[in-house]
Amino acid sequence: MKSVNTELGATSELFMLLASIAYVVALIFFVLDLVKSSRTIGAVEARLAAGQAQAPAQAKVLAGARGGASAPVPAGPAMADTSMDYSAGPRRSSARIAVALTVVATVIHGAAVLTRGIAADRVPWGNMYEFCTTGALVVSLIFLITLTRKDLRFVGSFVIGLVVIMLCAATVGFATPVANLIPALQSYWLIVHVSIAVASSALFTLTFAMSVLQLIQSSREARIAAGGPDKAGFMRLVPPALSLENLSYRLNAIAFVGWTFTLIAGAIWAEEAWGRYWGWDTKEVWTFVIWTVYAGYLHARATKGWTGTRAAWLSIVGYLCIVFNFTIVNIYFSGLHSYSGV
Repeated sequence: MKSVNTELGATSELFMLLASIAYVVALIFFVLDLVKSSRTIGAVEARLAAGQAQAPAQAKVLAGARGGASAPVPAGPAMADTSMDYSAGPRRSSARIAVALTVVATVIHGAAVLTRGIAADRVPWGNMYEFCTTGALVVSLIFLITLTRKDLRFVGSFVIGLVVIMLCAATVGFATPVANLIPALQSYWLIVHVSIAVASSALFTLTFAMSVLQLIQSSREARIAAGGPDKAGFMRLVPPALSLENLSYRLNAIAFVGWTFTLIAGAIWAEEAWGRYWGWDTKEVWTFVIWTVYAGYLHARATKGWTGTRAAWLSIVGYLCIVFNFTIVNIYFSGLHSYSGV
């Protein structure tokens, strides 16, 4: 039996608290950026619309003065950059502060997970508390890595909000003292199986946030096209629904490959631990259900033309299955996987 360093475990919990505070402050700045930037874009669009409304009258005056030669008038208002690429637009100080705070929070969060692992002398994902805190860390890391390629700061309030929820759930609902692993988990397959599951779930978390934004943006675009009011002004900063859908589809495809390896690694581990690859255990069944939902999502979008809101809803359903598998199945269903630690 390996020794457990309870003092270092307490230090890990302190780091986790500090990281949570930093994430909350980052979340506030991400929300502030959405509000401020959407107002700025709205004011610019209003000025452009007013200028274009005056242009025809001014053109007529100029035409009369020049003997009938009319000046060209620009067509359509200039819209905000929605390419998800960084551009030379106005400095968004709130967004910069939010990202910087997210980096700080992620570093502290990483220290918390690392010290937890050192305290237990093993990988720190042996129960629901550790899986949840490690999963939240990977979500934040993937978000920051993606920011180096695409300007996804508009989704920061949703992603970091989910990270805060995960840390609150881990601390309040799944709190587990640092301890040794039960015999069933003492295998190198724990590292392979769970690490891939955590990374895949983190990507699915990011696409879940983007799918929710896609539904909101799609509804907003339809309302504006019909001549209705813009009731979701904060979405001015968010790219079009189609852009969100395309990026979400690509990320879901990557995560699906990871989840496939999760399913395969779990079956191999099950054969090593229990002498069979598949036993219809509740956890096994729901892992396969998740795989089936995302497989259906990818197939329907690629071959059946399921785009728009239908694709977004399938992506959301898949993530809700992940949440159900992690919470309800782990807590309320008994089986060979009943070692959540709560």
